[in-house]
Amino acid sequence: MRFAFIQAEKASWPVAKLCRVLKVTRSGFYAWQRREPSRRQREDERLRVHVRATFKRSRKTYGAPRIHDELKEAGEKVSKKRVARLMKEEGIVARKKRKFVTTTQSNHTLKTPPNIIGRDFHAAGPNEKWVGDINYLRTRDGFLYLATLMDLFSRRIIGWALSDSLETTVASEALSMAFAIRHVEKALIHHTDRGVQYASVDYRKRLGDHDVVCSMSRKGDCWDNAVAESFFSTLKVELGAVLNGGASRTDVRSAVVDYLDFYNTQRRHSALGYANPVQYEASARMGRAA
Repeated sequence: MRFAFIQAEKASWPVAKLCRVLKVTRSGFYAWQRREPSRRQREDERLRVHVRATFKRSRKTYGAPRIHDELKEAGEKVSKKRVARLMKEEGIVARKKRKFVTTTQSNHTLKTPPNIIGRDFHAAGPNEKWVGDINYLRTRDGFLYLATLMDLFSRRIIGWALSDSLETTVASEALSMAFAIRHVEKALIHHTDRGVQYASVDYRKRLGDHDVVCSMSRKGDCWDNAVAESFFSTLKVELGAVLNGGASRTDVRSAVVDYLDFYNTQRRHSALGYANPVQYEASARMGRAA
């Protein structure tokens, strides 16, 4: 370890001084330099390439558990501890989530249903529980609003819409997409916050026309819709600089569309055993078929 430290610092300090401070001989250091790297060191260097490449493919969002899972799936026999060490040595750090901020417009006189879901975000199968939310995205041209609907079984975003204005239509467009790609055959709970977009007469009527049971969070309690809120926190962190307010609406829209595809088809989710949502649903269908 002392020789490795000298190797790393010799560009800044004289080798003789470093050896003296660390109480090693210069001859010993130069002999260490001439040695062939060990098999483990060579393996570390090979794995570093894969770790860096996997981190880059994840858009710099994966921590050690997800990178470890990617490497295992690729046939690499490596421990999670070793991956974490290599990431630390490479200075690779996943982006951290921020605390989420509520954007709900709940100051209205529309009737709202009770919280049926009760913070139980587990679903035994698809189309059992959907959760929705609307959040703002900063652009240099003003805000862009994103409405999403997520199936809690697979955490898949099944409906989404983007709009320049925070009107009820953005939520309705996301709902239309969800109904278009999902055939609801059994009792479904649709849970959101108490925002005016979801409490509107037209939106509630559309749910009723499909025999969907409506559930809403308690007033001012973001944790009642924590999974939907958490998705937006993840999206904002993982999209990074494009949402700092300097990009155009067109660029932000393009980045979001690309991210939603990545989220559904590639991004590993800890709640799904590090499968991606599409993969998780496919595995579930195969299991039922068997």
